[in-house]
Parts: sequence; C-alpha cells; structure tokens
Amino acid sequence: MSTSASKLIFITGGSGLVGSHAVEEAKRRGHRVRVLVRSTSDTTWLDRQGVEKVLGDLEDADSLRRGCEGADWVFNCAAKVGDWGTLEEFRRLNVDALRLLLDAAVDARVERFVHVSSLGVYEGRDHYGTDETTPPAANSLDAYTRSKTEAEQLVLKTHAERGLPASVVRPGFIYGERDRTVLPKLINALRKGTFAYFGSGEQVLNCIYVKNLVAGIFLAAEVPEAIGQVFNLTDGQRITKRQFVSRVAQLAGLKEPTRKIPLGVARVLANVVETIAKTRGAKRPPLINKARYKFLGLNLDYSIEKARRVLGYQPPYSFEQGIEAAMADLTGAPSAIAPAPAAGSASSS
Repeated sequence: MSTSASKLIFITGGSGLVGSHAVEEAKRRGHRVRVLVRSTSDTTWLDRQGVEKVLGDLEDADSLRRGCEGADWVFNCAAKVGDWGTLEEFRRLNVDALRLLLDAAVDARVERFVHVSSLGVYEGRDHYGTDETTPPAANSLDAYTRSKTEAEQLVLKTHAERGLPASVVRPGFIYGERDRTVLPKLINALRKGTFAYFGSGEQVLNCIYVKNLVAGIFLAAEVPEAIGQVFNLTDGQRITKRQFVSRVAQLAGLKEPTRKIPLGVARVLANVVETIAKTRGAKRPPLINKARYKFLGLNLDYSIEKARRVLGYQPPYSFEQGIEAAMADLTGAPSAIAPAPAAGSASSS
C-alpha cells in the first residue's frame, strides 16, 4: 500500500455516470486510478484520462482480485440500474457480484471501501426529513431498490464480521454531465408532450448533482469516523419535481409541461398497469409503474445532517449550477461551471 497522500483507487463502473466523475476527480486530486472495464466497453474517454484498466466484469472474481490487488481505496460505483426487471436479475449483479468484490477487497486489505447505494432503500412513502436512524425497507416498491437494500446489508455485514473498513453513501436521483439515460428520456417525453406530473408536482425530489455525490464519496474515504457508517447525500436544497422538470424544459428550449394525473389515480394505475405488464412478461417498463410513481408522486425529502456533521459534507455546487452543466453537456452548449476546488476534502473542511 502507498503511504503518501496519493492513493491507488480501484473504481468499478468507471465508464458510467458516477464512476466517470469519480475517475475525473481522483485524477484532479493527484491519485492513481484503476478501473474495471468490459472488453466490449467504449474506453475512449477513460483512455484520455490515462487510467489503468482491468478487463473483466463484476461477475469475474479474478478481474476483481486484480483490481483490488495493491489498491488503497475501492469505490464501488457499478450497479444494474432501472425501474424494470426481475429481482433475480438485479440481485445477480448488485448483490452476488458485490460479494465477490468484497471478498477481493478483504483479501487485499484495502484501507477504505466506499459503496454507492441509493436513497431508494427507504420505504416507498412520503418522506419529510428522514434520516439514517430510519431503517431501510424490507420490501421495496421495485426490484432495483430491493437489491440495493440487500447490497447495503452485505457491505455492513462484511465490515462487522471481517473488518473491512467500509462506508455506504446513499445518493438521491443523480444527474450531471455524461448522463445518457434519465435526462435524455425526460427531454424526449417533454418534446413529445407525453410528460405528466403525478399530483401537483410540488413534492420534493431527492436530487443530487453527480459532482456533489463524488465529493461525498471522497469524504467517506478520507474521514476516519465514516467507517461502518451510512450517509444520505443530496444537493441539500428543497427542489420540487416541478422545479426540476421546468428547469430542464427551459434549458432544452421546450414548453414547460402542465399536464397532471391525480395522485390517487396515478397510484392505482401504477399498480394495475405494472401487474398486467408483469403477467404478460413485458420486457420494457410500462409508461406508469410503481418505480415511476415513487419518483414522481412521493415527497422525497431526506436529511443530510449526518453527512454534514460527520463528514463535513457541504455540496460544492448548487442545483442551478449542476442542472445547467448537465443540460449544457446534453445540448452542446458551453458550460459556465468551473472545476470545484478540493471542496469537502478532509484536508480543507
């Protein structure tokens, strides 16, 4: 292991939204980076970063051991994400594969292991300042968040029983540059005029700009008191569904949506339509399902006071800065956002 301030960080999911920003920030801070990449992955962006690549995937124990060997820190940013699929599919990559990574990290005696989870692990209900003293839900609304709950439990169990110095961060809805999934789908729905709010649209959205999340990940690796702990992470601002969607529409040059589906109707439709789709073995999610009801219909306000207190977490960027940068990246417009200082690092907090 290295003893200098520079660390060797093994990052899974390095070509994804969160992982790529973790790579970028690690390089900016002067750390060495190793990433896990599939042989079929487009590594053009990673190649420009000058990182070490380990060919393999999350289910390849040998590649995970090579990734962890000699590493100081491990950031697990990889996951199967989505609002449709069977629990078995999500569990295979988010839990079973994670077990292989944890085994490799324990054997390599890494200094810190940071697992990226989700605020979706909490019960599918309205939340008003929910903090980490509230336990995750045993039965989540969808297979993805159920698998994330099980993954968290596995990480914390490995810490408790095998001494792995691990921490868990729970981000909300993540947005930012290099998002090729969620924001593009939202823009497409806005362009087609198919978007509708569930209820008033004034419910809080638990959003986090990806660079704020990465600041939290580094703090979880740096702060000694973070070991064995779980942290909620958001932008720290009260942003409603309407504020978020309206701002995306404005920045995309599209008409702001006004259509609404009454909340009670949306809830019933989500249950009925999802049940029918699953019965028919649908491969794609229906327009309304339980996960989308949770995203659009519920008030998702979570406390980040523990992260502020224990980690010294102060989101480096505001929502307005983050959404402007994300949309500039999608539309090709110039972004006014400047690289963050080493904000939120242990040495500067």
